[in-house]
Amino acid sequence: MKRNILNKLLIAACVVGMWGCKAKKQLVSRPAAAPVTTAENSKVAKINAIRSRQVSYNTFSGKAKTKLNIDGKSNDVTLNIRIQHGQKIWVSITALIGIEVARAVITPDSIQVVNRLQSVYLKKPFSYIYTYASRQVNFNTVESLLVGNAIPELLNANASLEPTANGGLTIKGNLQGLLYSLMLGSDLKVNQTSLANQAANQSLQVSNSEFIQVTDRVMPSQIGIKSTVGRNNIQADLHYSRADFDQTLEYPFNIPDGYSPAH
Repeated sequence: MKRNILNKLLIAACVVGMWGCKAKKQLVSRPAAAPVTTAENSKVAKINAIRSRQVSYNTFSGKAKTKLNIDGKSNDVTLNIRIQHGQKIWVSITALIGIEVARAVITPDSIQVVNRLQSVYLKKPFSYIYTYASRQVNFNTVESLLVGNAIPELLNANASLEPTANGGLTIKGNLQGLLYSLMLGSDLKVNQTSLANQAANQSLQVSNSEFIQVTDRVMPSQIGIKSTVGRNNIQADLHYSRADFDQTLEYPFNIPDGYSPAH
């Protein structure tokens, strides 16, 4: 794997949070959320109801196999993902033969990646992610996508809410020039997220399906992600094989002696 392709792969894994293979957790039905009463029938009440149906946790861990297509080049990897809510995302990337090829840590301020195949490392501010994502993307965006939650900034009082035929909702709005649309099922879980900034040639499409129960939480086991920024394109087809919440986790990361900065 050429160095520039691998470095793109590492950043892509950080941006979209990847996974693959059939989920071992049992698929669950998705009961509809309790209807909003007439007294509560306001936009704010509906948005609060949606927020209450999102996955809440302190820590998350998951294991997955991932098929990535980056600028027309495909790669298959396995990811181990650990999240400390609001603080850090840790990702270990292994090749098909089970050898770790890279490790990454994302915080709200920074991205660090160790590339073990070429003995190089990357230390960048979080803004480096804008090579592959729009500038409205932040740490909370990445964390939300990893567990199938709605992106927090999209649940705001300026958005329009429209009921759908299946008892769900469509949420549309404009976030600092970024047009967005959320499609939610009757249980107020996110089925699809669309973000687009045509002037900047930026778009992000995310689909959630095959929902599973993990402890007392329901989340998607399959997630499809397609991101375009200018000429950079990333497509990922994801399936969780393991997921757990609120376990005690460690996030080991260091830059070995002798490693050089990546170019």
